[in-house]
Amino acid sequence: MTTLFTLEIHYEQDVVQARQRTRELAEQLGFDAQDQTRLATAVSEIVRNAFQYASGGTVEFYVAENPQMFLIRVQDQGQGISDLANVLQGRYVSQTGMGLGILGTRRLMDLFEVESLPEQGTTVVMGKTFPKRAPTLTESQLQQIQETVLGRSPQNPYEEIQRQNQELLRAMAELRKREEELIRLNQELEETNRGVVALYAELDEKASSLQQANELKTRFLSNMSHEFRTPLNSVLSLSRMLLARMDGDLTVEQEKQVTFIQRAADGLSELVNDLLDLAKVEAGKIEVRPSSFEVSELFGTLRGMLRPLLVQGSAVALIFEEPKQMPPLYSDEGKVAQILRNFVSNALKFTERGEVRVTAVQMGSTVTFSVSDTGIGIAPEDQERIFEDFVQIESHLQKQVKGTGLGLPLTRRLTELLGGRVSVRSQLGQGSTFSAAIPIVYPHADELPTLPQPIASLKAIHLPILVVEDHTETLFIYEKHLQQTRYQLIATRTLAQARQALQQFRPAAIILDILLEGQNGWTLLQELKGDEATRDIPVLVITVIDNEKQALVLGANGFLIKPVERLPLLHKLNTLINQGKIQTLLLIDDDPAYRYVVKQLLVDTPLQILEAANGQEGLAFAHSEQPTAILLDLEMPTISGLDVLDRLSHNDVTRSIPVIIYSSTQLDVELQSRLAEQSIAILSKETISQAVATSQLREAFVKAGLVLDA
Repeated sequence: MTTLFTLEIHYEQDVVQARQRTRELAEQLGFDAQDQTRLATAVSEIVRNAFQYASGGTVEFYVAENPQMFLIRVQDQGQGISDLANVLQGRYVSQTGMGLGILGTRRLMDLFEVESLPEQGTTVVMGKTFPKRAPTLTESQLQQIQETVLGRSPQNPYEEIQRQNQELLRAMAELRKREEELIRLNQELEETNRGVVALYAELDEKASSLQQANELKTRFLSNMSHEFRTPLNSVLSLSRMLLARMDGDLTVEQEKQVTFIQRAADGLSELVNDLLDLAKVEAGKIEVRPSSFEVSELFGTLRGMLRPLLVQGSAVALIFEEPKQMPPLYSDEGKVAQILRNFVSNALKFTERGEVRVTAVQMGSTVTFSVSDTGIGIAPEDQERIFEDFVQIESHLQKQVKGTGLGLPLTRRLTELLGGRVSVRSQLGQGSTFSAAIPIVYPHADELPTLPQPIASLKAIHLPILVVEDHTETLFIYEKHLQQTRYQLIATRTLAQARQALQQFRPAAIILDILLEGQNGWTLLQELKGDEATRDIPVLVITVIDNEKQALVLGANGFLIKPVERLPLLHKLNTLINQGKIQTLLLIDDDPAYRYVVKQLLVDTPLQILEAANGQEGLAFAHSEQPTAILLDLEMPTISGLDVLDRLSHNDVTRSIPVIIYSSTQLDVELQSRLAEQSIAILSKETISQAVATSQLREAFVKAGLVLDA
């Protein structure tokens, strides 16, 4: 943010000066006269409150970026607003009128936030977004505006009051004019009301008949799925049998005739499938079955499935870009795959040379899947028509490819069914890009299978992390971040649930969001740090607004801004939980060379290293020293690593120590699954690159709860 001006409020004329400065800055920033008046009125109301109830304060003017917004912050050191919630909800009654100015100001502004603490004063942040036609201001332009306003001497307060009175008179005249216009319109409406009522009755009757007919059609199609598809499948199967010569040879003419039959059945089958799918969506008979899946795995499946669509010797390349740092999706994987199949199939049909590229990018709480091609493109006037049923745009390629005109309409309906939206960008002769923005978490899911975990399922081998967060998508991401680590997420969505959880168990740390729906996270933070029973629990505040200073002043142990990536979150939790503790890593490996290599990798870390040359020695060290984490080899004489792992997990003293498997043994799927339940990570000594091995090992240590940076 760029600071434009700061004004101290000590005297009543300073209230008038604040109004003047607001108007001047708003005019310089490109706001029209009405917005200038709104801003000046809002600032004078809040500043007057600060002067009247707190004997003064500070007004700061800023310009924020992305998007550009004019922000005003009014801060005082008064007694605070004791009934802030009632004031904001319009329930507070005061003889002095306190609260009316706050409510009125909030209606005038695009952004309005109030923070008030007893005996610590009140802070009001309000803002208005720049007009759409206003140009983006550069740093030098903002500097020039600042110098212009600073160079102006304050106007006479009486002139500002006179100007305010003139604005009020103009507003009253405008209101009177609108009132007369409303009276005239009401008279006209009364005269035509009877005719409109009669017309509505007739339209309702027609609409009801049309709706009934449409429902009958949709119900018929959705219920006839089996009856339509069965004979078509029979025709296709019999055609394949004849062409495969299962009952003898065919003449040349017979083969040509059967081939025509098969092609006709294929085309009819595609048309019937699209029609039935559309009918099922409209009838509400398509059920969404959300599950958790990885985008990279979906791309891998589609890559193999769609490659046969490429004609042999084709000049078109089908490219799937590997998604980077993509969270798992909780949606209907089959329908997402169907959406992408339709996009890719269309792109390949209308691309003669070049490439078809499939990508996925996370944008907030959604993932945008895009299919870009270098094909013939679509004219601007046709870019909406292609999503209408049975519409096909004429082109020199249209006659060469088969289609029903139902693929894109079905794709749009399926995307909307998943809570997303479809868009297209195209230019004739240069290609097209079709995109589907799909929510990371299906918005209409009754429940997420992994969220929230019941408190009764606390595992002794994990450290519980209490999360206070009301957004389901964010909870889902946190849960994925903490998987395969030494931590276990316990999710709560309200302050009441968080307080109840704290009565049942003591978390290793608390992740707290401030902007909870209808609640203020600062309240819980103050409670936690004011109670002897909970003040030592590390609290990590994660929110969308940069309030780090306030969070740390109120006692938070750490602060991060959303969205948070996995490793930074784990590193922050490790640092807070291990603060002041000695970290010990136990190496259990019979090969001294490997032990030496690991120690060299960790030479610059604050870890204390213990070495055990065999399983028996490792078990003894684990029981007596209780290290922070264990790095375990599987192939050892006398007692194998598997036996060591079993004994560690069945011993009450060592069962909670996180274990990292580090071995050259080739593991089958069943053994990998078993080890995954008992360890934090499974690493191979056979990694080709030393840099990759180091990166994997350090990441595993972070997941095990170790702090590697001194």
